[in-house]
Amino acid sequence: MDKRNGNLRWGIGALLFFVSALNYLDRQVLSVLAPSIQKELRLSDIDYSYITSSFLLSYTIMYAISGRLVDKWGTRKSLLWFAGSWSVANVLHGFAKNVAQFCGARFLLGAAESGNFPAGVKAAAEWFPLKERALAIGLLNAGSSAGAAVAAPLVSFITIAWGWQSAFVVTGLIGFIWVYCWWKYYYTPQTHPRISKEELQYIESDAEPETTKKKISIGQLLRMRQSWGCFVARIFIDPCTYFLIFWIPKYLQEEQGMTLNLVGYFAWIPYLALAIGTIVGGIIPRRLINNGWSLNRSRKTVMLAASLLIPLCCLLLFTSHSLTIALLAITGVMFGHGLWGNITIPAEVFPKSVQGTLTGLGGTLGGCASILTQFAIGWTVQNVSYTPVFIAVGLMYLLTFFGVQLLIGKLGQIIKL
Repeated sequence: MDKRNGNLRWGIGALLFFVSALNYLDRQVLSVLAPSIQKELRLSDIDYSYITSSFLLSYTIMYAISGRLVDKWGTRKSLLWFAGSWSVANVLHGFAKNVAQFCGARFLLGAAESGNFPAGVKAAAEWFPLKERALAIGLLNAGSSAGAAVAAPLVSFITIAWGWQSAFVVTGLIGFIWVYCWWKYYYTPQTHPRISKEELQYIESDAEPETTKKKISIGQLLRMRQSWGCFVARIFIDPCTYFLIFWIPKYLQEEQGMTLNLVGYFAWIPYLALAIGTIVGGIIPRRLINNGWSLNRSRKTVMLAASLLIPLCCLLLFTSHSLTIALLAITGVMFGHGLWGNITIPAEVFPKSVQGTLTGLGGTLGGCASILTQFAIGWTVQNVSYTPVFIAVGLMYLLTFFGVQLLIGKLGQIIKL
């Protein structure tokens, strides 16, 4: 414990970690079970792309709305409602019998899960000073990776023991434990009954520029090139995120010959690497900053390293037919994806008052790109192979890095609105 400042903020970081873990655990259940459900219900890869796109459709529509709601309601109330709602939606998957019913349950899940990152990023900005913000949002992102990692063994075990329907019900019910903890323990720093004066001063030590009391409109944000730098990071990288989450368990089973049993034993490894990558992507810049580097230099060094690592790992997939090499290559892609930290960027450029809105808008635009790519991925996998998809994934991160450099410029300089 830091005796000067206290460590209550890291308890909040733990809550953010676990809510993202639940968020991705719930959305990943279907990915792990896809081959089993497809076989039992006789669904094609195109049918599966319709189901995943139903999630993305509502997620995309609601992301901008949920971001605005987070700024209006505050983080405590908004995450309480969003997490409770997506837990109910996940349970409903267990009662689906056909494509239409899965699409309906998936649509509801996407609508509710859209609030997680706008609220989580805003909570991290409320509770952490700028130099710790990448690490705090890294924890938020790491939770999503940890949830995806836990999904493989947990869902496999539940399914083998009690059937795939039980996997949706059990994982959905777990969410209500977190909802209770959030209701009981989360407050803003200024209203938290247990925060020390020293820790509050430390959290508020960053002097953000004064923001106008006039409400900032979405139109004003859309006219700023820095906003589009944040959006580019979502438009190009979010489709890669959903490919890694929705399709990698299918790839390992269908292309690399993993059984559901082996998925339970090994498919968690890439997602653990993703979780480690998101945390390391926050720790390295923090240490570099403490050694005298600027936030801009430290973050972009990590982003560039990740942008070079990912295509190398994708290339490795094409040069070997070994399951072990394929698993290692995918693990490297996942680690690099976590390092990049695209969702952190608005918190390093814009004041807290608009971060929920910006994160929501970015998620909507990223969701639109992801819906289109889900259909494209489904067609490509069914009619060609996974190879063109991995080639596209390998190129996206470096392209995005240059887009952020061009549109935003320096990270760590908060814009005055």
